[in-house]
Amino acid sequence: MRVCDLIERKRDRGRLAPDEIRTLIAAYTRGDVPAYQMSALLMAIYLNGMDDAELTAWTQAMLYSGKVLDLGHIQGAKVDKHSTGGVGDKISLPLAPLVAACGLKVPMVSGRGLGHTGGTLDKLESITGFRTDLPTERFIEMVDQLGLSLIGQTAEIAPADKKLYALRDVTGTVSSIPLIASSIMSKKMAEGIDALVLDVKVGSGAFMRTVEEARVLARTMVAVGEGMGRRVVALLTDMDQPLGLTCGNALEVVEAIDILRGGGPADVRELTLTLARVMLELGGADPDEAERALDDGRALARFRTVVEAQGGDPHLVDHPEKLPKAPKIEPFLAPRAGYVSAIDTRMVGLAALVLGAGRQQAEDAVDPRVGLVLAHRLGDYVEAGEPLLWIHHADVGVDDARRRLEAAWQIGDAPPAVRPLVLDRIG
Repeated sequence: MRVCDLIERKRDRGRLAPDEIRTLIAAYTRGDVPAYQMSALLMAIYLNGMDDAELTAWTQAMLYSGKVLDLGHIQGAKVDKHSTGGVGDKISLPLAPLVAACGLKVPMVSGRGLGHTGGTLDKLESITGFRTDLPTERFIEMVDQLGLSLIGQTAEIAPADKKLYALRDVTGTVSSIPLIASSIMSKKMAEGIDALVLDVKVGSGAFMRTVEEARVLARTMVAVGEGMGRRVVALLTDMDQPLGLTCGNALEVVEAIDILRGGGPADVRELTLTLARVMLELGGADPDEAERALDDGRALARFRTVVEAQGGDPHLVDHPEKLPKAPKIEPFLAPRAGYVSAIDTRMVGLAALVLGAGRQQAEDAVDPRVGLVLAHRLGDYVEAGEPLLWIHHADVGVDDARRRLEAAWQIGDAPPAVRPLVLDRIG
């Protein structure tokens, strides 16, 4: 096989055979295909796409480039959830223990925040001692015994994806829908799951800005999963404003614990329960059990148990007010009276990032203490000089954050139309 032949065929809108794709990905993972040739092929895919058979073969080749977890000996349905990334998205923290408390197994391999989006691992590591780097054997043991474990991607899982993503990042091909879909699905399928629920974010704080774009991505991922013999459902959910009231790692953990206690912002509770019901449906369990397990304390108890099992301080689950706090809190005031008519959610995420809550490069450190706490959401009426939100900071990036927040918030004379949280279901 000559790689140049594959590049030329894809350039001319031809089709790659599954065995060619498997051979190519294996060779690239070993280092036998140079980056300049793979870059050319990625651009050809970006421009001309892949059909369903190509995409399934591409995803499978990345999946089997590394270790695929075998959870077959564990009794019960194995179901996970993946979010395409947003601002204030702490849903995995209450969702995973809730679903586990209802009897399903949740082997959750999560990521870190990058750019304006937050990461589940960074939030969990706000809890003193919490380890997200467990050995695979311990991860599997926890899924079996506790129904849940939350870790980061290991070097053994889909190593081809790690190499390809780094290349896409510097070749202008990150936004290719087939490449996004294969990247997500190869990592998720490596967890050994039976079913997957996808939370595809749509709006100013999401990678997919329009419902049409998000629907294409969702349908693509559902097709890939079904082509690999898994049940997959995608929900399109709104990201035209931050999810909940908090943006920042320890702040979001506090809010997640509030949800597990039966409280918290209405939108976070709604999305947690909606996703839990779909996961339970796919796992053959009673979807109505989700609300009962959230309100009777079972989900909170399971979270506390998992925190302790992964080295975290369970005392902080009972006393979240003792989680790390920023040394300073300042208001960000409404410039005029009126209704909150629009929020550039990506800009809000970037404001949290410059305070230290996120990272611009993968190796950047995050400050778990800092972030933003909203006082108002879309459609709320505010008086001039009333706080729109509170800035929790450590004297880093405050002026930059304020400039971004000024650009993010729009105050109008009439209340806006606020769309529902869940926009569509696919699968």
